[in-house]
Amino acid sequence: MSSTLATPDGADPVFEGVYDTFSITATDRREVLGYRLALTAVALGQLALLAQWRQLGPDLLWPWLLVMAAGLGLALRWIHIYLRPLHRALQLFWLAGCLGGVLLALRAGPGQMLPALAQQPLWILAVGPYFAALAGIGFKEFFCFQRPEAIGVTLLLPLALLGRLAGVLSPATTASLLAAEALLLLVLCLRKFPMPAAADVGDKSVFAHLEQQRLGLVESGDTP
Repeated sequence: MSSTLATPDGADPVFEGVYDTFSITATDRREVLGYRLALTAVALGQLALLAQWRQLGPDLLWPWLLVMAAGLGLALRWIHIYLRPLHRALQLFWLAGCLGGVLLALRAGPGQMLPALAQQPLWILAVGPYFAALAGIGFKEFFCFQRPEAIGVTLLLPLALLGRLAGVLSPATTASLLAAEALLLLVLCLRKFPMPAAADVGDKSVFAHLEQQRLGLVESGDTP
């Protein structure tokens, strides 16, 4: 993280970025809190879904799917990623996975979505982009903060889903791997709350410089 510059009491903190100074505003702090809460909702929703499925069966699981879909969508709305194409790609993965989930609900019924996924693994291709977006967040968190739980999220998701799709994992093993991933995601989220907002915001001067490049206002090798 860039160094902090002295600021008057009560003013937004100012940092020395790669290309210019920048401040962390109240809006930035709200977005970071929203991102952390939304990602926590994904973890809690996934854990609740798996626990309810194991204890009570597949009926009435769909509200947790809505929590997970909304949580990841909001997390991708507020996440700070330098590369706009990567950010947009993760959002498109989320949208494609949600549309796949709607198709599954229409074909199997809301109460039979999870059994259909367990019994007909090809449905993973429909909802898989959602989990690809979630794995992308895990990779971003590991790249930025080197948290071991983040790489666990990144690796366990494709291992569980692709293993089931290929027929080498049983439904029970797949569910266990997904439960482990959800627990790691919850640990990741809980460890983020004590962090300063600036850690999740990143270097805003880089965002500004990349946006100027996109608009053609500066060349790729230019510095202020």
